[in-house]
Amino acid sequence: MTKTAIITGAGRGIGEGIAYRLAENDCAIAVADINFVSAKKVAENLKQQGALAKAYQLDVANRNEVFDLVSEVIKEFGELAIFVNNAGVAFIDSFVDSNPSDVERLLDVNLKGTYWGIQAAAKQFQKQGRGGRIINAASLAGVEASALQSAYSASKFAIRGLTQAAAKELAKDKITVNAYDPGVVRTPLRDAIDQKTAAIKGLSVEKQKESVLKEIALGREATPKDVAEVVSWLSSPSANYITGQSILVDGGMRYQ
Repeated sequence: MTKTAIITGAGRGIGEGIAYRLAENDCAIAVADINFVSAKKVAENLKQQGALAKAYQLDVANRNEVFDLVSEVIKEFGELAIFVNNAGVAFIDSFVDSNPSDVERLLDVNLKGTYWGIQAAAKQFQKQGRGGRIINAASLAGVEASALQSAYSASKFAIRGLTQAAAKELAKDKITVNAYDPGVVRTPLRDAIDQKTAAIKGLSVEKQKESVLKEIALGREATPKDVAEVVSWLSSPSANYITGQSILVDGGMRYQ
């Protein structure tokens, strides 16, 4: 039986990598992204590779849209098995100069968006009565806060808390809730982070990248596929007994 996976923020970067990896597991993929053009491109690529896939436009900050997405996906593919709360935004600025609208939008997307995703997925899993997997995007910045990323760090610490709280409440329904904590992953979002950080520090972008690379024990940045492999495992039968956990995928930058 084909399992259906909803992945938010799947139009590019880590979310796109997760979509391709779960498709390899014979999952039907709901590619959800605020950028419908990007989502549609990923869905078309998946279909060309023989997977079941459909693109959906979604702003995770809007609770109604998240719940409507689940309903639409159920109509299209049947039961839901996996919900990946991957969508997120970031900005770089000093703590005291951070723009209120930037902070509010980030918290709306990263924190509230994850909250609504957990709610919508959990209610559907409870209705189905056969359990399910909820997997959230936290971050290394949610394990140890990053300078110039105060709001982002706060949102990712909070997501780890949501993951634990939801795991405790939903275990009785055989719903597992876990998170992945990426370190430095080369994506368009990371490119923007490096550019802004370098400008604030008065460094070249290459020098900024070099300084970060020195912190990675394995000596390289992560790829979206590295993160996707962890999500694949968390969504598999091999992780049946894992819940409430946040797994670092950082090549050895920090240790818990």
